[in-house]
Amino acid sequence: MVAIRVGVGRETAPGEQRVALVPDAVGRLRELGLEIVVESGAGTAAWHPDSAYGEAGAEVVSKAELYERADVIVTVRRPDTAALRAGQAVIGMLRPFADPGYVRELAVAGVTAIAFEGLPRTLSAAQTMDAMSSQDNIAGYKAAVLAADTYGRFFPLLVTAAGTARPAQVLVLGAGVAGLQAIGTARRLGAVVTGYDIRPEAEGEITSLGAQFLRLSAGPEGSGQGGYARALTEEEQRAQQEELVRHISRQDVVITTARVPGRRPPVLVTEAAVKGMRAGSVVVDMAASDLGGNVEGSRPGETIVTDGGVTVVGASELAAAMPAAASTAYSSNVRALLGHLVRDGALVIDTDDPIQAGVVLTHAGEIVHPAFGGAS
Repeated sequence: MVAIRVGVGRETAPGEQRVALVPDAVGRLRELGLEIVVESGAGTAAWHPDSAYGEAGAEVVSKAELYERADVIVTVRRPDTAALRAGQAVIGMLRPFADPGYVRELAVAGVTAIAFEGLPRTLSAAQTMDAMSSQDNIAGYKAAVLAADTYGRFFPLLVTAAGTARPAQVLVLGAGVAGLQAIGTARRLGAVVTGYDIRPEAEGEITSLGAQFLRLSAGPEGSGQGGYARALTEEEQRAQQEELVRHISRQDVVITTARVPGRRPPVLVTEAAVKGMRAGSVVVDMAASDLGGNVEGSRPGETIVTDGGVTVVGASELAAAMPAAASTAYSSNVRALLGHLVRDGALVIDTDDPIQAGVVLTHAGEIVHPAFGGAS
């Protein structure tokens, strides 16, 4: 039997420093009967030189050779679609749900597309494959550290001979994986932290980290599917925004983390809320994207200082700023998913399997994911 060849490409998105597989994963995948080929330089930004892959049993090749020889391409973000060929599979964070045209393009190309975004996060069997959570966890930590670095005062209470510095007041909006990590990290840095989420079950998670829970008197409540909060109606969102304004004005730092898969992020911090903050305050918008963000006026990858002296950071790809830790975690997720997909040395696509039903978008020239009108 010919072994499946897994290819690890070099990421090309601006600012992306992660790699889909680290050398430690190579040996374990070879135990599954897989061969590993790695594009030269793929792991350099994450401190994994080509020599480390070679020593682990992988073959280091050029980009052209990688795409020509690999049966499965593993990637962090969207690969070079033009280089993919019919019969090939690609596994990564493909961001498909806001871009059905991209999914159709992969189907027409005859590519089997497998996206981590569709993983059913509530299935216990899928937890080791949950790349979205592993990367959100790292991003939440980085958001708190970034906020502390940007803020011009101390996070903790400090009593010194020169006087007493009060602790920073930090508000984290959204208590998913990223939000909870941001809350925990800000608390460890000594800030007084408050967390907010529309899901009722989030209160216990927030308070368990030693933070206060912000309860809005007129705010909506609602849990969505897959562990995410549901999308709010326009009326609910307006009521939420109006009440958040006065709470935001009391904060030194606000970190926003709320996203709805495949949709525009909800606006939680309006322009009026930013104007009401004190000069020197910091807002870190983890949901900033081309679709918009949680903060009105934020832009992905940009830092803006308003006329009122508030710094707004559009921090959309924070996990990429910690490439060593993020790559190690992501590599474990890739390895776990490959272990689920490979049987007797072959990649087996079975959309009756609940995990595959979530992650497999296209196969054999067809769209098979129900979110895009495929098989159900």
